[in-house]
Amino acid sequence: MAAAAPAADGVPGPGPPGEVIHLNVGGKRFSTSRQTLTWIPDSFFSSLLSGRISTLKDETGAIFIDRDPTVFAPILNFLRTKELDPRGVHGSSLLHEAQFYGLTPLVRRLQLREELDRSSCGNVLFNGYLPPPVFPVKRRNRHSLVGPQQSGGRPTPVRRSNTMPPNLGNAGLLGRMLDERAPPSPSGLPEEPGMVRLVCGHHNWIAVAYTQFLVCYRLKEASGWQLVFSSPRLDWPIERLALTARVLGGALGEHDKMVAAATGSEILLWALQAEGGGSEIGVFHLGVPVEALFFVGNQLIATSHTGRIGVWNAVTKHWQVQEVQPITSYDAAGSFLLLGCSNGSIYYVDVQKFPLRMKDNDLLVSELYRDPAEDGVTALSVYLTPKTSDSGNWIEIAYGTSSGGVRVIVQHPETVGSGPQLFQTFTVHRSPVTKIMLSEKHLISVCADSNHVRTWSVTRFRGMISTQPGSTPLASFKILALESADGHGGCSAGNDIGPYGERDDQQVFIQKVVPSASQLFVRLSSTGQRVCSVRSVDGSPTTAFTVLECEGSRRLGSRPRRYLLTGQANGSLAMWDLTTAMDGLGQAPAGGLTEEELMEQLEQCEPTPLSSSRSSLPSPSPRTSLTSLHLASSNTSLSGWRGSPSPPQAEARRRGGGSFVERCQELVRGGPEPRRPPTPAPRPPVGLGAPLAPPKVKLNETSF
Repeated sequence: MAAAAPAADGVPGPGPPGEVIHLNVGGKRFSTSRQTLTWIPDSFFSSLLSGRISTLKDETGAIFIDRDPTVFAPILNFLRTKELDPRGVHGSSLLHEAQFYGLTPLVRRLQLREELDRSSCGNVLFNGYLPPPVFPVKRRNRHSLVGPQQSGGRPTPVRRSNTMPPNLGNAGLLGRMLDERAPPSPSGLPEEPGMVRLVCGHHNWIAVAYTQFLVCYRLKEASGWQLVFSSPRLDWPIERLALTARVLGGALGEHDKMVAAATGSEILLWALQAEGGGSEIGVFHLGVPVEALFFVGNQLIATSHTGRIGVWNAVTKHWQVQEVQPITSYDAAGSFLLLGCSNGSIYYVDVQKFPLRMKDNDLLVSELYRDPAEDGVTALSVYLTPKTSDSGNWIEIAYGTSSGGVRVIVQHPETVGSGPQLFQTFTVHRSPVTKIMLSEKHLISVCADSNHVRTWSVTRFRGMISTQPGSTPLASFKILALESADGHGGCSAGNDIGPYGERDDQQVFIQKVVPSASQLFVRLSSTGQRVCSVRSVDGSPTTAFTVLECEGSRRLGSRPRRYLLTGQANGSLAMWDLTTAMDGLGQAPAGGLTEEELMEQLEQCEPTPLSSSRSSLPSPSPRTSLTSLHLASSNTSLSGWRGSPSPPQAEARRRGGGSFVERCQELVRGGPEPRRPPTPAPRPPVGLGAPLAPPKVKLNETSF
């Protein structure tokens, strides 16, 4: 009677092993024996048939289980035969269901099967792994004040302390940061101090920013990557990062290599030593939130969408702040900084032209071009054509607008005095253009509609852009990259899609589908074709990435290498050989993500519906409109006075050095040094620190 009572309530009780059990799994009927279902102890079925789990029966008396019948079929076959036959079912789906049913032997087999092609040593593209650094115990001294710096005509105190790297021997590992948490951000959300927030590289140097400190590595030919600098612990989270590593023996001495970090309106600058160590140069204030931080040669540039620009000159040791129009994009060519503004104008600044007298506290800002429709210039790219004749060069500029237009303007050698002329116009986007790139062979534009990309093949004659047959459409695709809707996606400045690479070579996009993804997809920027995909070797989410063009070895036959650098949530840094991946181009799937891969990525998040129509997209921000800094020259930026009798005399010559186009032509003749893209700037931060990523977050489709 005791055994019959549960059965009367619809809950199966103990029965003979040969008893036939009828199941209704997702509407499909299965029949098997009790012994088949219960031979694995402590499983879902043994609990179900013992009465520990209540059951729901259909009209025929079969036990109803609300699961996928297609995936259940190979699971039931395993229970019958103890052999695994997937029957076309995806491995991850089968593993998920096996874990739900608590079938430990099947779970182990499926996990081993998934791990056959995975290794903690990565695949053939895996090139290196840097473990989390030691967390600095020493805090930065914020109390010493040294020397005035000019800011808007008024002296601004610069706090300095001759800080060397802290004593790393007495500090715990990065896990110590769990006990000494970073202060809460102004939004009130907790920071993640052990997570890589930003990573950037230049030549054979890498800078990695965590929440409260940064470290720098240098590649040595025989011993590999070596830690050469660790900053003291800061009192605020780092939001921007910039690095310059010029060649040895430069005229600036210890200031040939510098690293800068910023949060809010405050910027810290350090000088780096090639053999290790560093010293703080100073602290500078922009007065408004810093949204872009990068180097043009040895000049540190900080900009804000409000229209304020700050420049620090390594030669004059002078910090200059000036107001221009609201800035929506920028690019650089040599010592020239070009600014795209909301009023439709493109301005240029020669950042080496500082005033001879301190009272002449104005940067030389000139208007280069104004958009015919006066639409905001939301993306900007400058291409200096190689010198082909004595007649000079063409200066080519591609820009995108807030209305979705793409325009190309050029400066002819024979019309130097008349300014750039409109060359081409494309109206293929219905959303604001957020990125643009003009290279030797391609024109690439990205708009705010889920990173929709349009590309054209560029026709050139003797190196100059040509109208016969002109730019022809090449490809249309998307680089889907979701961001966190609640601000927990980490520092978005460290997740810029690109394009990355030299302008005379194939460039690539880096696609990270969801904020907590551990897999990245590398795709050609011209066609969207997949080059490769990489997955973190330790399984931790990727929180920041960039591409580094690394100098080649001095050995005979060596060539420069291109690396993908990925910073992980656990503080480690991985390196991937993109040069090898590009050499094997064509072996990867032809397109972007397959439907199965996309669904696998989306399983890690919870997309939220659109909150507004596309027509109400916000104005483009500098985060989405910053283009690359490829033509900054490390040799020509000082050519105006190197070897001259005295810097002041050379400064006077620079101030009268001809027009913008003439000086650009001179720059090309000197052979510019390619540079990687600067650290992109995200949307204006709400507070000092961007809240960082939990394992699973809600997503907003309007932020694709």
